[in-house]
Amino acid sequence: MNRTAFMLRLARPLTALLLLLPMVLGGCGFKPLYGEQDGETNISAEMKEIYVDNIPERLGQQVRLALQASMSQDGPEDPHKYRLRVSPQVSSEAIDTHNDNTTGRQRLVGRAHWILFSVETTPRLLAQGDTSTMDGYTSSYEQYFAQTLNAETAFGRVAQTLAEQVTQQVAIWLRTGAKPLTRQPQGPKAYYPIPTAIPNSNNETPMDAGADDAIPAMATGRSSSDNDSAP
Repeated sequence: MNRTAFMLRLARPLTALLLLLPMVLGGCGFKPLYGEQDGETNISAEMKEIYVDNIPERLGQQVRLALQASMSQDGPEDPHKYRLRVSPQVSSEAIDTHNDNTTGRQRLVGRAHWILFSVETTPRLLAQGDTSTMDGYTSSYEQYFAQTLNAETAFGRVAQTLAEQVTQQVAIWLRTGAKPLTRQPQGPKAYYPIPTAIPNSNNETPMDAGADDAIPAMATGRSSSDNDSAP
């Protein structure tokens, strides 16, 4: 038996399985998120009714463009019913530290909080949620252009992933009305004096804010996009 005939024989049962799969999943209560169901909200049409507010900075622009593309899908958006406000941020962490204090890897942690409002004289808060993702890129100090390109590409991937997750959470809310997951508020931040920093004009020692795990950034190589500082 030649290879072509073997592949054709193998494809027949796989094709039959794929044809039966929707019926099997339907019997288990599975419904496609964007599928049209009788008497239920047309999610694709509702997503086109969402206006995405402007988001500042380059990361915000990338997230907004990705959101507009994923929500408009196969046609032009026509937002009149909802307003979506998204607040993305990315923090970086240096890992793989070498003896000369350089690092071989930059880890990116992206987070986004979104809020959905109604469009009316007195807007109503309809839903809100949080999402997060992790990415990274390899450091190449000898090649500055490649280093910059790696960083920009990684930030673009983070923006795309955050937008996809926000889109999915909004679609789930439109379908089910279920409350999306929200990030739980953290306790008071921990602050640590920076021993190598010069005191400011008020003779105050500069402080380093700890992350959610209370570990200071100077001990791990982290940097935060929200520029936390001592109160």
